[in-house]
Amino acid sequence: MIASIAGDLVSKSPNSIIVDVHGVGYQVFIPLSTFYHLPELSKPVGLHTYTHVREDTLQLYGFFTQEEKAVFLLLLGISGIGPKLAINILSGLPLAEFVAAVRQGDEAKLSSIPGVGTKTAARLALELKEKIQGVIPMEAAVGDRAKAQDSKKMEDAVSALVNLGYKTPQATEAVKKVLIASDGDLPVESLIKDALRILSR
Repeated sequence: MIASIAGDLVSKSPNSIIVDVHGVGYQVFIPLSTFYHLPELSKPVGLHTYTHVREDTLQLYGFFTQEEKAVFLLLLGISGIGPKLAINILSGLPLAEFVAAVRQGDEAKLSSIPGVGTKTAARLALELKEKIQGVIPMEAAVGDRAKAQDSKKMEDAVSALVNLGYKTPQATEAVKKVLIASDGDLPVESLIKDALRILSR
């Protein structure tokens, strides 16, 4: 079992990457949540991995965090869910939102994930509710959701500043400074305005 992988990122797409480890290229299938954290090509990358072995197949699945991998493994324990659907589920909702939907028994939200029907959503809510608490405590899930919201606000603000003609590194640095100073408690519009003040100095 290959539990982790580290090397240079030589190729990436929203559903898989290739990692060069001492001259050997490993294809690793990933969820979208991991894709968003990948570095630029040719840069070092490290992922937690799960090795899926069948008679005619050996595939690697990679995750940016240990929590993503743990939830992936829980999903594989549910009847009718294989690696491909499990990755699709992790791509369909941010991890914190998925955990919240499972805890609340929100079958409507779960069935909004592409490839997840009403029966599968019901199984997810029923079979994972207790197990997922052992993987991601409620406090951690709330913290992750806050981080995800800050990340989305940051992306939106940086995108707006780039559209105004600023370079991405400058815009990102300015937005980070504003987020740190405000503890993240600002709407996107205010974030952009404060970042513009920094950039115009």
